[in-house]
Amino acid sequence: MNYRSFAHLSADTQEWIADLPDDLDLIVGIPRSGMLVSNLLSLHLNLPMTDIDGLRDGRLLQTGERYDGEFDISEFSKILVVDDTVYTGNAMTDARSTVGGFRLSANVYYGAVYVDSGSERFVDTYAQTLEFPRVFEWNMMHHDFLAKSCVDLDGILCRDPTPEENDDGAKYREFIATVDPICVPSVEIGKIVTCRLEKYRSETAAWLDKHGIKYNELVMMQYPDKATRVAAGNHGEYKAEVYQSSEAKLFIESSHSQARTIAMQTSKPVYSKEQNRMLQQGYLNRVARNGRMSIEAVKSDPLRYVEQFRSDPVDFVKRASSVFF
Repeated sequence: MNYRSFAHLSADTQEWIADLPDDLDLIVGIPRSGMLVSNLLSLHLNLPMTDIDGLRDGRLLQTGERYDGEFDISEFSKILVVDDTVYTGNAMTDARSTVGGFRLSANVYYGAVYVDSGSERFVDTYAQTLEFPRVFEWNMMHHDFLAKSCVDLDGILCRDPTPEENDDGAKYREFIATVDPICVPSVEIGKIVTCRLEKYRSETAAWLDKHGIKYNELVMMQYPDKATRVAAGNHGEYKAEVYQSSEAKLFIESSHSQARTIAMQTSKPVYSKEQNRMLQQGYLNRVARNGRMSIEAVKSDPLRYVEQFRSDPVDFVKRASSVFF
């Protein structure tokens, strides 16, 4: 699973600049995600920017240093039309057709930051080949891939309850009913996997329906009450079991410690929202190497293990108990 964050996009776009055609004088973004790239290039190169409709109408969205918002297209001689990614090539082909219909005298180039192997033919320039499957921070919750994913609820679709709200009673039911969503996916989720208890299914389903969040399955914990669930302390293990037994290709989890448990137990990709990173086999191998613990290792490098404890105390205690007790 190839993952790119906003930070990756910014760095990869900036690195791409060295390979762009010389003397560009206008950047045109393909809505929607291409506008992210066009903004970055416009700022780095101090060039005016617009979208495809603006190119047709003679309207700038960002002007650089020489323009005041309107322009005569004849002023420009080298135009770059950009998107964030190319996979099937449909969006880029449509953009070429649309812009070609404007009958511009300028030289028009087409580019994307990320292309799939084989889709390079749709562009004149690109930054990186990034194979499918791939997900991006900016469209993860609006991509068709969500139908093949497990998604956490609290911390992803809405905020976590406060300790006061989380009373396993009237206040918690009020939280479920009234909390605002922080994300409403525009596509159907495969499985919502939550540590909420089964006894709150009707309230949870009503909230999801109220906010138009579509899903195929809602999986909830079977404990009778919060105290029993907390005593069991197996949140990550439970989610890992659901994920492992499913055909899902990705788990989107709010808690990094739970994400780590899910990834370690399934060896399948897990996105940790808390750390904004994809946990997969390369990460797991590093964790295994860095996580080996022995009395001799702790004695030889105590500060290293202090840092491990600070970053994930629950996981550290579990590993330490297997060595020292």
